[in-house]
Amino acid sequence: MKILVTGTAGFIGFHLAKKLLERGDEVVGLDNINDYYDVNLKYARLAELGISRHLVEESCNSVEESRHSVLDTESNNNLIQSSKYKNHKFIKANLEESETINKLFETEKFDAVCNLAAQAGVRYSIENPHAYIQSNVVGFLNILEACRNYNVKNLAYASSSSVYGLNKSQPFKTTDMTDTPISLYAATKKSNELMAHTYSHLYDIQTTGLRFFTVYGPWGRPDMAPMLFTDAILNNKPIKVFNNGEMSRDFTYVDDIVDGIIKVIDNPAKNYNIYNIGNNAPLSLMEFIETLENSLGKKAEKNFMPMQDGDVVSTYADVSGLIDDFGYKPNTDLADGIGKFVKWYKEFYMNGNI
Repeated sequence: MKILVTGTAGFIGFHLAKKLLERGDEVVGLDNINDYYDVNLKYARLAELGISRHLVEESCNSVEESRHSVLDTESNNNLIQSSKYKNHKFIKANLEESETINKLFETEKFDAVCNLAAQAGVRYSIENPHAYIQSNVVGFLNILEACRNYNVKNLAYASSSSVYGLNKSQPFKTTDMTDTPISLYAATKKSNELMAHTYSHLYDIQTTGLRFFTVYGPWGRPDMAPMLFTDAILNNKPIKVFNNGEMSRDFTYVDDIVDGIIKVIDNPAKNYNIYNIGNNAPLSLMEFIETLENSLGKKAEKNFMPMQDGDVVSTYADVSGLIDDFGYKPNTDLADGIGKFVKWYKEFYMNGNI
């Protein structure tokens, strides 16, 4: 199968691309490598996939030159061949660049698309709302339009548990109302689900939305709790514990998430579907911190703080849809997952990789 995976310089997209490549799929990766967080980490993920930073930057320069040239560049997508996987290529691009997206679909003729690229971060959406509309709404529309125009019928895409917003019922079920988002990020993800439903109905595109729940693991994002806490603990700095620690999350190890995504790609919805994808077993924030402390062999200095704007007290995924339809079963317990994360963190950050 030939699959476009957007967001391959990102946390989940990197892991998904690697797993697909290792099982023999042909993967075209796309990412804009923005500076929302350290681009060195993003380029390091790409390097694991055999994509050279030098070649990425060189391809960007050639794009800029072509914009000022009379040469015909219609046949050049600036795709970079992986040095590790013969079945992998990569392009640096923004989803909102409709011409680039259309040309990519036209030349590559994908069997399936998994759209994981998005402007991430609940709290950052309060500071920089325009970035979310461009990437998450305009960009997703370009993906939908390209699927329609180039006859791609299998589309999986990232939604988020944040769409549940002020919903009080637990566990969160996909049949619950999701009309009360409390961040613009959540609102854009809800918009994606509505847009996908429209395109499924009008153009017979098989779309599957995945509401992710608190993913963690090696190569994770530095703006999320595992990385923030680990960095602070190892550097003898206090960690910020919001809502005075009275929070819980459905912490889900990244390999379990990727297994679920692949099941969806391999078995697309008949028309339109939404699934929760999580661990189906929420844990308290304090238990998470204690598990991390045990793995690091060091106690955290805790700075207890009030709730942050845009955040929710707890998340708990009802994953019965994935269980019933695909036999999905997360099987990584927190201690094992945190142990693997800490091992990677020490090897990567403490050995001078960044």
